Amino acid sequence: MGSLDTSKDELTVLVTGFGPFKVQYPVNPAWEITASLPDYLPPDRAKDPARQTTLNLPPVRIVKEGPVRVNYEVTRELVPTLWDDPGRQIDYVIHIGMAGPQPIYSIERRGHRDGYDKPDVDGQLLGDEQRRRREGDKWIWHDVPAELLTDLDIENIYKRWVERSPDNIRLQLSEDAGHYLCDFIYFSSLAHLYKQQRSRKVIFFHVPLNPDEESLRRGKELALQLIRSICEIGLQKGPVS
Repeated sequence: MGSLDTSKDELTVLVTGFGPFKVQYPVNPAWEITASLPDYLPPDRAKDPARQTTLNLPPVRIVKEGPVRVNYEVTRELVPTLWDDPGRQIDYVIHIGMAGPQPIYSIERRGHRDGYDKPDVDGQLLGDEQRRRREGDKWIWHDVPAELLTDLDIENIYKRWVERSPDNIRLQLSEDAGHYLCDFIYFSSLAHLYKQQRSRKVIFFHVPLNPDEESLRRGKELALQLIRSICEIGLQKGPVS
């Protein structure tokens, strides 16, 4: 196991969660989970000693942003403000969104530039194909690849996350974030950093749509273990920059 760089006094992880999704989903578990997170990552509470780590993280501050409206233009305008706020330094970003009813929790490897053909919560289409033809090289994602991957060591993050999580919960590493607002916010972050030639230290976390108390409790604990896994693996690989 690599050495842990603890030269930073504090790490900051920003977490976003989407708000209500249409009439049938007035409570979005993505935001409920995000809002329930503490301001700082708590001490390692893994009951099984085999799931604990001997690594000592610096304090990890958790900043919550949302609820994010399930709207393309709102999301597109929001993302740069998450990364470029001169008043705060963000080390990592986790976007959380709602998936289907299956009890599966996923982290996404890649985001997609194209294929957003479903209207948002306000009935608006993204319309980027028309915008791209009209604006040419001034289009926001001109010369950005059709797919972008996180620069985080997602394989080892996933492995650490699985090791830290209960055995009866289905966790997966996904290659398709769905070509809707979840995919869109993820690609927006990836593309923003790509254009600025910055390291893409962002990941997307998909949670089931169930908003019951037990599901939210489970989602919160998995989000905290994901944050811990990201920070541990990131610092093992060297100082955050």
